Amino acid sequence: MFGWLRHRSADANRADGDTLVSMAPGQSGIVLDVRGGHRAVERLGALGIRPGKRVTKVSAMALGGPVTVEVDRSHVAMGRHMADRVLVQVSGR
Repeated sequence: MFGWLRHRSADANRADGDTLVSMAPGQSGIVLDVRGGHRAVERLGALGIRPGKRVTKVSAMALGGPVTVEVDRSHVAMGRHMADRVLVQVSGR
């Protein structure tokens, strides 16, 4: 379908980046990979979250609530489980 769609196992090694969950609010970075099943990758891609895109974490709610990021001048909110699938190279590291 799309070149950026690909399936990755959820237990893949994360040594090469952080996830949106682990970023602090205000931090920016480049999306390295979106891990998970085809539907998760497709859904996040439709929201603009795909490899090569710059994202900035706006906020995160406590106790597993949603994570909000800015991508392409739009704010996107997603569940913590979904945000944990997005691997990011944080700027300034």
